[in-house]
Amino acid sequence: MRPILMKGHERPLTFLKYNIDGDLLFSCSKDHNPTVWFADNGERLGTYRGHNGAVWCCDVSGDSGRLITGSADQTVKLWSRIAGDPADQTGESVLVIKGPHGRINRAVWGPLNRTIISGGEDAVIRIWDAETGKLLQESDKESGHKKTITSLVKSEDVSHFLTGSLDKSARLWDTRTMTLIKTYVTESPVNAVSMSPLLGHVVLGGGQDASAVTTTDHRAGKFEAKFYDKILQEEIGGVKGHFGPINALAFNPDGKSFSSGGEDGYVRLHHFDSDYFNIKM
Repeated sequence: MRPILMKGHERPLTFLKYNIDGDLLFSCSKDHNPTVWFADNGERLGTYRGHNGAVWCCDVSGDSGRLITGSADQTVKLWSRIAGDPADQTGESVLVIKGPHGRINRAVWGPLNRTIISGGEDAVIRIWDAETGKLLQESDKESGHKKTITSLVKSEDVSHFLTGSLDKSARLWDTRTMTLIKTYVTESPVNAVSMSPLLGHVVLGGGQDASAVTTTDHRAGKFEAKFYDKILQEEIGGVKGHFGPINALAFNPDGKSFSSGGEDGYVRLHHFDSDYFNIKM
């Protein structure tokens, strides 16, 4: 599985998102300029210029015609797909939800868009009513994360979701009951998580910062995307290559490839070979 190395950002990567068809990959970075790539060959299609701060997240419409981005410049921008002028989303917010204790790092829609699931600095997962903003549920302190939640992704059917944390673990939760289903333990802080839409696999990324290690060797920093069996919770393999912590991960919707984004400013696009689909536990 030889990766395609995509260099289009001058600063660390923060977020990756495929469109629903899986033929486009959008990347966000601290360099202010979200970028769109062809997902099969890694060729850069365009760059969105207009933010004045790090871009933390993005989402693309179902028809791939529009992109929405959220930035540290305290704006959300709406773009036409091929890097054009953004339509700034100003005006009144429909609903504002604030983290009770610190920043909310990730939020996703719950089933039927009736709820919002969030996680952040205080290590608590919360489920909110999407209409009223009322807090409906929060994770139990005993089974929950012990440090900041950095990432949160939901399954395709939204029946469960996966969280990653600086406590060196990822946890799989039942969306309806907020029950902890599985825990995946690793050796370093987890900055990014993703779930295969095709196989029972989860992938975790992270690694201690370069300032915390005594050598620049990429293995010493544990800069590796680690794959786990979703049910057995056992590590089944890993993909090395980044020369800094992994900050973003995403599976292609067809499950046949995945991408990773690192503190090193690179996006690495990995197409799985046939051996991956024949892994037996």
